[in-house]
Amino acid sequence: MATPRYDEASIRVLKGLEPVRQRPGMYTRTDNPLHILQEVIDNAADEALAGHGKLIKVSLHTDGSVSIEDDGRGIPVGLHPEELTPVAELVFTRLHAGGKFDKKGGGAYAFSGGLHGVGVSVTNALSKRLEVTIWRDGGAHEMVFAGGEVQTPLHQADTVGRRKTGTRVRVWPDAKYFDTATIPLGELEHALRSKAVLLSGIKVSLFIEKTGELREWLYEHGLRGYLDEALNGAEKIIPLFEGSQYAGDDDESFALGEGAQWVVGWTAEGPVVRESYVNLISTTAGGTHEAGLRDGLFSAVRAFAELHSLIPKGVKLVADDVFARTSFVLSAKVLDPQFQGQIKEKLNSRDAVRLVSGYVKNALDLWLNANVEHGRKLADIAIRQAQARARSAKKVEKRKSSGVAVLPGKLTDCESSDISRTELFLVEGDSAGGSAKMGRDKEFQAILPLRGKVLNSWEVDRDRLFANNEIHDIAVAIGVDPHAPGSNADLSGLRYGRICILSDADVDGSHIQVLLLTLFFRHFSKLVEMGHVYVARPPLFRVDVPAAGKRPARKVYCLDQAELDAAQEKMRSEGVREGSWSISRFKGLGEMSATQLWDTTMDPDTRRLLPVSCGEAGVEATEKMFDMLMGKGESAQRRIWLEEKGNLAEIDV
Repeated sequence: MATPRYDEASIRVLKGLEPVRQRPGMYTRTDNPLHILQEVIDNAADEALAGHGKLIKVSLHTDGSVSIEDDGRGIPVGLHPEELTPVAELVFTRLHAGGKFDKKGGGAYAFSGGLHGVGVSVTNALSKRLEVTIWRDGGAHEMVFAGGEVQTPLHQADTVGRRKTGTRVRVWPDAKYFDTATIPLGELEHALRSKAVLLSGIKVSLFIEKTGELREWLYEHGLRGYLDEALNGAEKIIPLFEGSQYAGDDDESFALGEGAQWVVGWTAEGPVVRESYVNLISTTAGGTHEAGLRDGLFSAVRAFAELHSLIPKGVKLVADDVFARTSFVLSAKVLDPQFQGQIKEKLNSRDAVRLVSGYVKNALDLWLNANVEHGRKLADIAIRQAQARARSAKKVEKRKSSGVAVLPGKLTDCESSDISRTELFLVEGDSAGGSAKMGRDKEFQAILPLRGKVLNSWEVDRDRLFANNEIHDIAVAIGVDPHAPGSNADLSGLRYGRICILSDADVDGSHIQVLLLTLFFRHFSKLVEMGHVYVARPPLFRVDVPAAGKRPARKVYCLDQAELDAAQEKMRSEGVREGSWSISRFKGLGEMSATQLWDTTMDPDTRRLLPVSCGEAGVEATEKMFDMLMGKGESAQRRIWLEEKGNLAEIDV
């Protein structure tokens, strides 16, 4: 077989919207087109959030297209001063173009749903056809795209009254980019209803052309009314706790307008309702704003219980004791939100923990001390939850106590034995292990440093595994014996709910990750199947940004070169002087201080943990891939695979 050619002509430059069409999964969900429609809906909601417009209308047409209309200001229709191209065209055809980057002097959007710079350009890229109508400056302006390219340039089609303003976007999603072209009606309704909840007084409607059905949402009571409706009459232990607070001009820590609105309820039984939003974007996977809410509620309840001497001797409250029966709707406003991934399911902004926690704690402190009976009930629930947790942990410990192997000497164990909270970090190297030991939360985080690279265990018999010291120590530490894939393994001795692989963010670290993943997939498959194995993602770069205006000096951590480039671009758009920031590269985990390692990689509120699973490929396909990658007799297949796929690797050497 001839070796594939690799020369200058092999390098391909993707331009315009081509990167989106090549790898749509990097920019949006590809199970169905809902997310590309949400990008347009979010733009309409951002107009309402900025105080422009009172109406958002969505229509599902019989030809498979969807139109979204608002009565906001309308996208600007003039030429861009630098690009000399109509601004409306740039918005739909350039990945990094939009009004949300302009934060100086308030900008067009002081608060908006993210600054990834893709938005509706992805909607256009993944649509067969897209029509835009803009009412602005006394004219009705129209533009048509086909396959992401301009088909009919922007032109004024009609005149209208100067009071008529807004934008209508009609989208025909291209089915070839999605698993199914069907839009999940339930999810769309939930997204639209949540916009109405968060934008009190804004009417949101959905028209289904096929049935002629019109659904409308208008919430005058905002979050409280929504949570009451969602709880569906469940018995509340105390009345709903609601509040809001936003930073003022004199706030030294946060930008003007940053803050949160919340409503929280505690119910005796039934399912809990938890919804959170950042600048109207639904964060279904939570994030740092939810962590701030949890921390604020816990801090206030614990302070109240301590003040009134309610905590029995020997009982230690943790955040989950207060949070176990908590339902909430949280809406945060963050000037510069950092999300995990383009679909914005999880907020990563570190400052959001402190922002929400501080405001919620202060408000709940005042509320509990003004309503002492409610405070006593709340503290009593938390104390009973803590006692139940302690009893459960004792039962587990008693069951484990017979015949337990002596734990490895280099294991630094944690204090808790509650596997719903405990974590074991398998750390590359003794120096990194030292930082992890000092930086961890000793109550629930254990550290096991590994020396060198673990044995490739893919073709090692199970009874010979313990000849390797590292594998022996891992098995004894986690409390589970090696077992065959698919077997009914006994996990009753499991000592940690999360087993986290923590290695350097370089090629060697990736190699160690693969060897450990091979071990778990081959010999501890039940742990992978049950979701106990994770990969920690430490940053490769740290950017030190100087103070600017009222914003204090800050540190920005980036996982890789792509995040570093995006961070620098964002700083330029914020007006930070070019070259005033400094970039440090971590050569390894051992180079990080204990505080840095905690902040970036071990703090449950701000870290990035990647759960390990076989994904859509399934167990059989994963096993075949491991056979090819790790089998001793598969070098020829590996070579062919590397020649075919090597150009896809994003490595840092």
